[in-house]
Amino acid sequence: MPISPIPTGLVLPVLLGLGSGLAAQTGPQNNAQIRATQPKEVRVTALATGSFDVNVVPLTDGVRQGVWSPGRMSIDKQFKGDLEATSQGEMLAAGTEVQGSAGYTAIERVSGKLHGRAGTFLLQHFAVMYHGVPGEWIVMVVPDSGTGELKGLAGRMTITITGKLHAYALNYTLPAQR
Repeated sequence: MPISPIPTGLVLPVLLGLGSGLAAQTGPQNNAQIRATQPKEVRVTALATGSFDVNVVPLTDGVRQGVWSPGRMSIDKQFKGDLEATSQGEMLAAGTEVQGSAGYTAIERVSGKLHGRAGTFLLQHFAVMYHGVPGEWIVMVVPDSGTGELKGLAGRMTITITGKLHAYALNYTLPAQR
């Protein structure tokens, strides 16, 4: 049986497809092979706990007149314990007609030492309250925001408030120090 010729317009794409398929299967440039030969990053998992003082002040700059807008506040914190740091940030908050139902979001930049490692990182907050009962409350390290010895920091913070005492627990991972 005679072999039918490949139409001229398909020769180059077919050859390119075959070439790239062979390289992907046999060549050392295969990404999976390269990744397998590189050492894996060793990460340390830890828990940092302590307390913090917070000062929240309403901000009026930038408020749009005659248009609904959430409350805007500055946040200044002093962390004590495993996290020796200060932070500055801003919060947007809004309440509802129902007493004790509200929501807020905030971002703050933390600067100091976490278990002795110096640097900065960002925390992002999201929280809601239902009839005076705290609902979802998420505080996370913004990915890739760590600097200095905190580069690569990832984690989630839990905040508890008892009376006027504010406490934190930060579950985090960091690349191991070399």
